Amino acid sequence: MPKKLTDEIVNAAIDGFTAQKAQLNQRIAELRLLLNGGSPESAAASELAPPKRRKMGAAARRRIAAAQRARWAKVRGGSESGPAKVKAPRPKRRISPEGLKRIIAATKKRWRLQKAAARAK
Repeated sequence: MPKKLTDEIVNAAIDGFTAQKAQLNQRIAELRLLLNGGSPESAAASELAPPKRRKMGAAARRRIAAAQRARWAKVRGGSESGPAKVKAPRPKRRISPEGLKRIIAATKKRWRLQKAAARAK
């Protein structure tokens, strides 16, 4: 008969496993320090402390954004603050009447050959 898991049992299991995980992490840190030649007490303290995140000021973000805008302007060939240069579009290419006649003739020849091959079979 399968056992029903209640929320209390699941929460207790999660708590137990997280405690075991913390103990294993502490032992791993101690063993790593033994390899490096340090004391295990300082390793446990440093292993549990999360790394500090560096914060960037608003002025630094503005400098980075301005530098990025300047790089993009250089790539586009425009000035830093002005709009990019607009190139005139190339004229649309058109096929000449002679070229169109050659294509039509080649297509009709190909069709004739295919029909002849189909009749030969």
